[in-house]
Amino acid sequence: MNILEMCDAGGATVPVEATAEQAIQTMLDRHVGAVAVLDDNQRIAGIFTERDVLRRLSVSGREPGQTPIREVMTTPVEMATLDTTPGQALGTMVERHYRHLPIVDDDGRLLGMLSIRNVLQARIDLLTRQLDEARSARSSR
Repeated sequence: MNILEMCDAGGATVPVEATAEQAIQTMLDRHVGAVAVLDDNQRIAGIFTERDVLRRLSVSGREPGQTPIREVMTTPVEMATLDTTPGQALGTMVERHYRHLPIVDDDGRLLGMLSIRNVLQARIDLLTRQLDEARSARSSR
């Protein structure tokens, strides 16, 4: 399984011209913890996460509807490609304390958003299958 197959279908995005309020509403509507911020060429310009809401917005006293996303998004963005293995992605996420990792094509365009939940669910599914196969092999002896 490659990392794109682990992602939820269609990553949540907002344009770089959006406000923080629009990004937060997108996160709420899509039930996700992060949105990719895209430039005019649909390339990743930044990422805006729940942590950004807490660290850069909530305690600042700024009005989300009046705050450009470009002022509170995280940049530069660590990204993965289709060549990144699930293990490498997990290692990056754990080492750098990321819960979301955008998956991009060779031009930096978003293909999907990998969450730590996606990686852990794939690992649980794999271990469950292996356990079921081992049980099945034992019972057929």
